[in-house]
Amino acid sequence: MTPGNSLSTFGAGKVILLGEHSVVYGHPALAGPLSQGVKARGVPAKKCQLVLPSTLNRAQRTLLQGAFARAAKLVGEPPVKVSLDPELPLAVGLGSSAALSVACARMLLLAAGKPPSPKEAARLAWAMEQEFHGTPSGVDHTTSAEEQLLLYRKQPGASSVGKGKTVDSPRALKVVVALAGERSPTKKTVAALRQRQARWPERYQRIFKEMGKLASEGAKAVEAGDLEALGDAMNVNQGLLSALGLSSTPLEEMVYRLRSLGALGAKLTGAGGDGGAVVGLFTDPEAAVVQLTRQGVRCFSSQLAGPRAL
Repeated sequence: MTPGNSLSTFGAGKVILLGEHSVVYGHPALAGPLSQGVKARGVPAKKCQLVLPSTLNRAQRTLLQGAFARAAKLVGEPPVKVSLDPELPLAVGLGSSAALSVACARMLLLAAGKPPSPKEAARLAWAMEQEFHGTPSGVDHTTSAEEQLLLYRKQPGASSVGKGKTVDSPRALKVVVALAGERSPTKKTVAALRQRQARWPERYQRIFKEMGKLASEGAKAVEAGDLEALGDAMNVNQGLLSALGLSSTPLEEMVYRLRSLGALGAKLTGAGGDGGAVVGLFTDPEAAVVQLTRQGVRCFSSQLAGPRAL
């Protein structure tokens, strides 16, 4: 970087349409990038550094600093001062840590004079995500880095990242994301599910396998332009997530609220638990956003795939 210059990068949030949790156990998931995410701004500096957001607590600051340092080391710690501007609700199941990781990765690559290709951005972001989550599935940062609707799969137990196949849509694939309830910590929700599946493995593996089938069927529906079939798969997936003990009264109420507003399908997205994000598939989402906003619901719309209006 030359003095006086500044750089700006972006990392997209993500929404899982089909297959959260089962993706951890080796089954496919269908995930898409949101138009909302995290922006990073970089200015020349004497050393590589990150401006930590004032809203973070001490533990979060330490974790973020460690993740950034890990990624920076992989590109030679370029002399850049990075600040963050999150547009995304944090810690609600929309891939905020992955969006932050991809934004930082792209900034570090640019500052080091290297092209921020999706592959390279994903490589650095993966290092940060491992710091944040230990053993993530990789679906979040892969979707963010590729900025494509993906059918993603990772082999169970594999230390490397999985593979995502781009899913093209002949129709605009639009969703409404609405927040409901108070979200439980992801680690707590995931750990409780892991304990249940370890106690009754055959029963839970049947459900995970069915969720993987729904993700594959949903991808085919997208490619065929059959949004109604995709919506139905989302509704069935919600039933399976509820069966896994991952839903709650606030999430269920929001699911049915979105369906009543015309959603072709609606389900929780992310870890689930006591609250979090709910995603609804709409042919025209704006009327639903207006109505929900009037009712005090935090929500937004986004297009995940398909042709966009000029």
